[in-house]
Amino acid sequence: MPRRSAFLPVLLLPAALLLAACSPKPPAPEPVRAVRVMTVSPDAAGGVQEYAGEVRARTESRLGFRVAGKMTARPAEVGQRVRLGQPLAQLDPSDLKLQQEAAQAGLRAAQASYDFAAADFKRYEELRAQGFISSMELERRETTLKSARAQLEQAKAQAEVQGNAAAYAVLTASAGGVITATEAEVGAVLTAGTPVVRLAHDGPRDVAFSVPEDAAAGIRQLLGKRDALRVRPWGQATALPATIREVAAAADPATRTFLVRADLGQAPVQLGQTLTVQLDLPRRDAAARLPLTAVMRQQGQTAVWVLDPASMTVKVQPIVVAGADGNSVMVASGLQPGQRVVTAGVHTLTPGQKVKLYDAAVAVGPAVAPAAAASR
Repeated sequence: MPRRSAFLPVLLLPAALLLAACSPKPPAPEPVRAVRVMTVSPDAAGGVQEYAGEVRARTESRLGFRVAGKMTARPAEVGQRVRLGQPLAQLDPSDLKLQQEAAQAGLRAAQASYDFAAADFKRYEELRAQGFISSMELERRETTLKSARAQLEQAKAQAEVQGNAAAYAVLTASAGGVITATEAEVGAVLTAGTPVVRLAHDGPRDVAFSVPEDAAAGIRQLLGKRDALRVRPWGQATALPATIREVAAAADPATRTFLVRADLGQAPVQLGQTLTVQLDLPRRDAAARLPLTAVMRQQGQTAVWVLDPASMTVKVQPIVVAGADGNSVMVASGLQPGQRVVTAGVHTLTPGQKVKLYDAAVAVGPAVAPAAAASR
């Protein structure tokens, strides 16, 4: 019996080692993440804002035929300069000419009926003067004459309308300008009014640019103010005189931006040319200006990560955004001056997580070759 107890520790040792190998390992400590931070300081929205604008004609027309038909020719091309009355497109005139001939035939028939009624009435006037017919019979002939006269006037108007319709087979330029777009091709059967070409009229030019919703109200305050707008062609330092002329009443349904047009007058610019537009917008007080990378959504609220310098941990801080300003957001409330806000890596943090400040010098410093490191 004592002999068996001597071997018992030897038998239990492998089992203990096996159990120790199968037991779960303790969790690895969470790595300390490096974050970029910025210190909150009061700022303001507004100030000088810059947008990209495009030169457009003050008046731009979409021209189409006033009658229906099949388009057989369209000499107008994009970029072509045209003069007043120049032909731009042509319809097949066959049906229009037949309608014109029918109207002319109706006019001749109405003219013959009127001439006969007039001669008949004159003859009955002589008979009434001699007492051979009654006054009622003469009145009946007079009514017939009036009806023939009305039919003649109707036929004349119809013939004139058909004559105009035949002339409408040729689409002409309503003003001098430049063709900026073509919207129908040769061979298409068009209804009356279908746009065929787009014509930018000669004359004053505008610069058109789009602004976000939060800037539209401030721009409306600048209507008519010439010194609040600076327009420069790309690559040039000289500004062109311009005045804000109109601001769209409703936002674009796709981009949610408002279209603004500023008057350039007779400035030497080309249609479609890109211009840089700078505006001095009224300033709005805000708690802070933060980059877009600092803002996140937490439980349906807009929030940021705030760093506690004493413990080097982060916590979630809800904020109220006043609006966008380029690549920044304007914070209306939720932050105090002096707080430190995380601006990069916000989607990898958890509340109370330990962090360290990102050291750009270490991150971008010279790399050490493996061989050199091994020799050390």
